[in-house]
Amino acid sequence: MLPVVFFITAALYASVGFGGGSTYNAVLILSGADFRVVPLIALACNILVVSGNVIRYGMTGNLNWRALLPALSLSIPLAWLGGRIHVSEFVFSALLGVTLLLTGLSMMFQNRWRQSDEDIPPSRSLFLLPVGAGTGFLAGLVGIGGGIFLAPVLYWLRWSHEKAIAAACSLFILLNSVSGLAGQATKLNNVGTLQLATPYLPLLPAVLVGGWIGNRFGVLKMQPAHLRRGTAILILVVAVRLLYKVWRTA
Repeated sequence: MLPVVFFITAALYASVGFGGGSTYNAVLILSGADFRVVPLIALACNILVVSGNVIRYGMTGNLNWRALLPALSLSIPLAWLGGRIHVSEFVFSALLGVTLLLTGLSMMFQNRWRQSDEDIPPSRSLFLLPVGAGTGFLAGLVGIGGGIFLAPVLYWLRWSHEKAIAAACSLFILLNSVSGLAGQATKLNNVGTLQLATPYLPLLPAVLVGGWIGNRFGVLKMQPAHLRRGTAILILVVAVRLLYKVWRTA
């Protein structure tokens, strides 16, 4: 059933500019996968999903990569560093669950976003330096792209309109996922566990197709507010299930 679940997850997350790495991680943990290879699988799926998002958002004129450079300049190297660090299964699951819970609540209770075509003030972009550093490191550590960390901050800053934020998160996720994947792969190769990810290769075409369907539907047809609320609900459901598992094993 994992390819079906991953297909649906990719379609839902791609529709709001995310890759789904957080949910891939949670589903794999709940299914009993070896937690050491879970981030590697999730990051590979992320890359396939958000690559299509970045292309489509770029074609619709919603991608402002220059304004995101302050966040990317620190997040990319720190995502690699986070991916290199070894953590226990309990710490990994707890950190992922808490992060999902806080992010889902933040997205659920956001005020309605006001569309704006104004240039982003330099002061707001500079504030993304420490944000990018922290989110990049956490993204690499738990094996996700970091978009769910970045999105609430961009909304709070009133960085731009919702589809521009979704586009920025897609690019942020893509680059951090590539960097985090390199760190995770190096770490696993050093301890001889990289081959444990081989049985999960069929998940890659499932998310590729699901992501293509999701980003096409989300970018061109759905209302941004509906996309945000739908994603928040999905994040909260997964967070509660994951934290319940952590609590039972504590």
